[in-house]
Amino acid sequence: MGKPVPGTGSAPNPLVVNISARHCHLTQEAVEALFGKGHQLTPMKGLYQEGQFAAKETVTLVGPRSRVISNLRILGPCRTLNQVELAYTDAIALGFEIPLRKSGVIEGTPGGMLMGAEGFFEMQDGIIRAERHVHMHPEDAAHYGVAGGDRMKLKIGGPCAMTFDEMLVRVDESFKLEVHIDTDEGNAVDLKPDTSCELVK
Repeated sequence: MGKPVPGTGSAPNPLVVNISARHCHLTQEAVEALFGKGHQLTPMKGLYQEGQFAAKETVTLVGPRSRVISNLRILGPCRTLNQVELAYTDAIALGFEIPLRKSGVIEGTPGGMLMGAEGFFEMQDGIIRAERHVHMHPEDAAHYGVAGGDRMKLKIGGPCAMTFDEMLVRVDESFKLEVHIDTDEGNAVDLKPDTSCELVK
């Protein structure tokens, strides 16, 4: 979600850096509670990772003191757990205190109420700020000399140049080389399509 940024160096595949705006991943049970029995997510736009898509469906997230974020995009396909990913700025606006977590690690995280076109769904947990991370195919991991679970740095150039540490490496045969940072991080470096980006150990 966001514009790809060409990387540098002689990696086997071009580096893409995308800003991952606030969104949610839902189970089929949650989708049906929000949009009606038997409802299936409707793909609106394919994402960079194969098989992933932004759905036409959106929800409203209700935070503490009844503050809300509307038009929260659902990403598909459905998953085995419910997770909302926010930037810290989003969480502050809603009144949440959210932890920084690897995607899918939601134990002990806050929950909240989702509102859809046909109903409500109460999340017991699953609201997080996702760790910045890089998706890699094994050939990319071999080029950079890293393995899944390792940490890298992302050097970003331009007038707001900055280096992001603690970039989590995720490796899978299905992945294409792509970094995900959130809106707070993207805005901090004024990320643009021609901004230079480089992954380093």
